[in-house]
Amino acid sequence: MLELLHIENIAVIEETEIAFHPGFNVLTGETGAGKSIVIDAMGAVLGQRTPRDLIRTGASKAFVSAVFSGVPEDLPVLTDNGVSAEDGELLLQREICADGKNTCRANGRPITVALLRQIGSSLLNIHGQHDGQLLLDEERHGAYLDSFGRMEKTLAAYQAEYRAMAEIRRKIKSLAMDEAERERRVDTLRHQIDELERAELKEGEEEALAERRNILRNGEKFLSAVQGASYCLNGSDESMGAVALLREAETALRAVRGMGEQFEELSRRLEEIQSEAYDIGETVRDLRESYDFSPAELDAVENRSDQLYRLEKKYGPTVGDMLDYLEKCRQELDGIEYAGDTIARLEKDLRRQEKKAREAARVLTEARKAAAASLERRIQEELRQLSMPKVQFVIQFEETELGESGADQVRFLMSANVGEALKPIHKVASGGELARIMLALKNVLAENESIGTMVFDEVDTGVSGRAAQKVAEKLAQVSRHKQVLCVTHLPQLAAMADTHFSVEKGERGGRTHTAVAELDREGRMDELARLTGGAEVTQAMRQSAGELIAAAEAYKKSIPA
Repeated sequence: MLELLHIENIAVIEETEIAFHPGFNVLTGETGAGKSIVIDAMGAVLGQRTPRDLIRTGASKAFVSAVFSGVPEDLPVLTDNGVSAEDGELLLQREICADGKNTCRANGRPITVALLRQIGSSLLNIHGQHDGQLLLDEERHGAYLDSFGRMEKTLAAYQAEYRAMAEIRRKIKSLAMDEAERERRVDTLRHQIDELERAELKEGEEEALAERRNILRNGEKFLSAVQGASYCLNGSDESMGAVALLREAETALRAVRGMGEQFEELSRRLEEIQSEAYDIGETVRDLRESYDFSPAELDAVENRSDQLYRLEKKYGPTVGDMLDYLEKCRQELDGIEYAGDTIARLEKDLRRQEKKAREAARVLTEARKAAAASLERRIQEELRQLSMPKVQFVIQFEETELGESGADQVRFLMSANVGEALKPIHKVASGGELARIMLALKNVLAENESIGTMVFDEVDTGVSGRAAQKVAEKLAQVSRHKQVLCVTHLPQLAAMADTHFSVEKGERGGRTHTAVAELDREGRMDELARLTGGAEVTQAMRQSAGELIAAAEAYKKSIPA
């Protein structure tokens, strides 16, 4: 459950801390006092999208933290991401900066906003005052049913078969081009294949060409360098080179090698130098004799380089890429030329896969219809408890073409009055009826969830009188199994609270400030009198408020544990 919510610089709230309790928690206050801002702060610390303009004017950043207790230590979203709930306690924090940056932590460990959202969705559900309007969107009805029936595995099994079928259809469509388009594509592929094959491409050819071109372009410099080095090392007919001179020096020293270690060492070193100089001289001579500078060869290398450059512009940045492209063209050409055979095989595969998809869709539909019968009974029961005993609620199925979510169009129908035909909810439900139907649906869905805290932000909009009392009783019942936080204007709901907070707005230092305070019994009586009668609170109103609280306490004692 949510134990503590700390808020800094969120809208009109400069700083406040709210210690929530188990059971039914209620927040009341004048319109615009900041009740829904508390809910916005909860959403922020749970990773929901939070606009930067929610930051209090003049502040550079906002900060929200929430302490949860009773968190399962083996909660997958935590264990999978290296977050531990020590002794079942979890601290979530989020700092929102004016420049759009967010810093999020879970028990001190830095996490992303996306992970914060995942963690938050497993701990707390926020139901807004406009959630009832979601019932008007028939596209959502199937998702509500799937959530109630826990269809995740059945739906995933169907979707695997459906996507396999869709992929075969995609392949058939890509092959089934008209004759003129096929001929154009064949001509293009044959031209590209012919051009690349005639080029006789070789892997690594660009590097060899670049090296040879560099030598050919610098032929005179190369010859001059090699000839000069050869002359110095090997000499000429008229003069001795370094190799011959070193040989003579080594021969001269050899005669005195036996006269001491010094002469022997010098002779040995000179012998090594002479041997190395000889090898270098031979290598240089071979280079000089092997070099055949030909303007024609340079032209050929330049032309080949230009050819590769043009091909690279069309088919890929390297010879390797062009060879890969050539192979792809060959494969595509084969696929087109033999498309008839391939399509025939794929169509056989499609018939087989479509049969599998339809069978998976049938299994999904049957599971949904079984869940729908149970959901209808549960909703009817909830609506009777919410003072709507005559309302009929039915889930209608209409078969559709196979799609991503199956072959069902799911629609919620209702009849608000005895003798009236069942019609889509959006055609017959009033605002108050929508609110109660959504409350019934949320309560039923929550039974299948492990979430410990449910937040209701003015979900009683459009409800009054006896219906409001029934909504209050229902929330009190829910609060015996889950923590309930509720923002309300209705005295019936406020009287049913186990813990009552007042949200008040005032001015200090020329700025608007909102404060949240937990009320004692006397404070609750004053607040309920205000909710009932307005700004002028009389003793009679306070007495009536006390009676309302007493009646609520009596009802709560009657709720089975």
